[in-house]
Amino acid sequence: MKSRSDNMSGGKWSRRDFLRSSASAGLGIALTGRTLSGAAMLPGQEEDQNLPDLNVAVIGAGQQGRILIESCLRIPGIRMKAVCDIWAYSQRYASRYLKKYGHEVNVYEDYRELLSKEKDLDAAIVATPDWMHATQTNACLEAGLHVYCEKEMSNSLSKARSMVQTARKTGKLLQIGHQRRSNPRYLHAIDRLVLDKKILGRVSQIYAQWNRAKMDMYGWPKQYTMDQNKLAKYGYASMTHFRNWRWFKKFAGGPIVDLGSHQIDIFSWVLGITPSTVVALGGKDYYKNREWYDNVMVIYEFNTPEGKARAMYQVQTTTKNGGFYETFMGDMGALQISEVPQRGDWAMREAHAPEWDSLVKEGLLKSEKPPLQKLDTQNIFLDVRVTAEAGRWPLPIDLAKPAHQPHLENFFNAIVHGIPLNCPAEVGYETAVAVLRVNDAVEARRLLSFRPEQFEV
Repeated sequence: MKSRSDNMSGGKWSRRDFLRSSASAGLGIALTGRTLSGAAMLPGQEEDQNLPDLNVAVIGAGQQGRILIESCLRIPGIRMKAVCDIWAYSQRYASRYLKKYGHEVNVYEDYRELLSKEKDLDAAIVATPDWMHATQTNACLEAGLHVYCEKEMSNSLSKARSMVQTARKTGKLLQIGHQRRSNPRYLHAIDRLVLDKKILGRVSQIYAQWNRAKMDMYGWPKQYTMDQNKLAKYGYASMTHFRNWRWFKKFAGGPIVDLGSHQIDIFSWVLGITPSTVVALGGKDYYKNREWYDNVMVIYEFNTPEGKARAMYQVQTTTKNGGFYETFMGDMGALQISEVPQRGDWAMREAHAPEWDSLVKEGLLKSEKPPLQKLDTQNIFLDVRVTAEAGRWPLPIDLAKPAHQPHLENFFNAIVHGIPLNCPAEVGYETAVAVLRVNDAVEARRLLSFRPEQFEV
């Protein structure tokens, strides 16, 4: 999985090449220079003291768009120039928020008007409902802009495929918003520990989940109700559909796409191959006024060079038990990680595995030894200390930034410095194929197979 981006000298770099080149840093990310906001840059590149501003527009200023705006405001050199949303409430909120931080933006209702009037843009962020991603992303690429598009690429594979083709045709960068691919904790855990150091040995099992508590339908301030003609103009039957688009099949792919795709994306990253089969069960068991399943349980099978591997995934929308995390299990150990670091990231070493003390010395793991305990065995007290070798080894990497900021930094640095995108369109498409197929498997209630060519554009 390689980006088409070139570095400043014209040579090809993959993300894996980039990380390997900085192994001496001990953290899997280069610390040799600063780019936008001080993120990693290619070894040997000099710091650009006269970095030009990048002019950026945001199309879709709802909940996710505001999260991305907040992260962009933390990145030096990024100038927000325009905001587009069909809803006056989101227009007002986003433009006032940006003005508070010194960004005077032009406000648009229709993205086509934005593209026709804004002539000094470098990039666009597309954070609208999934069904509009392809139309708007393709238009931005055709207009000469680089695009950061939120996941899922689309709720239609044919539309997702068109995004890959348009990016290739225009030569513009297209980053898909699977932000774990740029999270330094995930880069460290997966690229440095699992893939380079192979601390888990042969990975044969993966378990991941995203459990979310019961939620009512979103409402809206009545003074901001869009009239029926405007809703119809933009493809919505009602304000309920507009505000709760994730639950309706025209607009989205349901919870397995909305929540699950972030984590399912990681399965192929770890195993190095796309899945061969999928089986899933789910249903509309709780919410009666929604079209998509409110729970899904999935098993993927992967034909890795070392043998079969299976990944189990569940998404629940009526309980938050366990939250969201991923666990990778191999014959030498296991590793658990979550985008929420408060949960605690750790690796567990099997007793027969090679020692990990050298990894602690390299700064790749921490050694955690629980406090001394007393064990009462028939009134004979013994001192018992569980060593790190039998317990958990915490990961040493923290992320002091919002979760989406490193992925946006990667996108902007790819534009300015030519470093590889961490999730180019081709990688995002592979994930879309794997994730959208789950809904087919739920409907079919049987094992479905993938063909390798299905993941290619």
